[in-house]
Amino acid sequence: MPAAAEAVTERPAPSRPRDTWLRVAAVALVAVAVLAAVLLARGNDPEPAAGPPAADIGDGPVDRTVSITIANRTATPPTSRVEIARGSTIRITVTSDAADELHVHGHDRRATLTPGVPASVAFRADTAGLFEVETHLSDLVLVQLVVR
Repeated sequence: MPAAAEAVTERPAPSRPRDTWLRVAAVALVAVAVLAAVLLARGNDPEPAAGPPAADIGDGPVDRTVSITIANRTATPPTSRVEIARGSTIRITVTSDAADELHVHGHDRRATLTPGVPASVAFRADTAGLFEVETHLSDLVLVQLVVR
């Protein structure tokens, strides 16, 4: 009787640790390069790209006034959206019980907040978009300014 034919199965060659390491390193390098490109393209400030700085209107008349009081890290009125037409003027006045800095993103406006003393920023909103008005030290979002 003839001997039963032995089944021949081919097994893939075992992967070499060096090949695996090189693949992982290549993927990681590509990921780091993409992340670096995104961060460099975005810049240091997470604000949307804006045109020229908003025109400062000082103490002149404005189309819209927003007044906010901060006490015990709570803003009154609560955070909301304020809509204005592009090209309108706005004055935002904040009175805080703690030292801080007021910042209007996208319009590059800032004011130092001294406890108990109202501080204002007034400007022409020439850039359309959604912009947060916040305090920097306490990280409070006071208003979302919508310019259409």
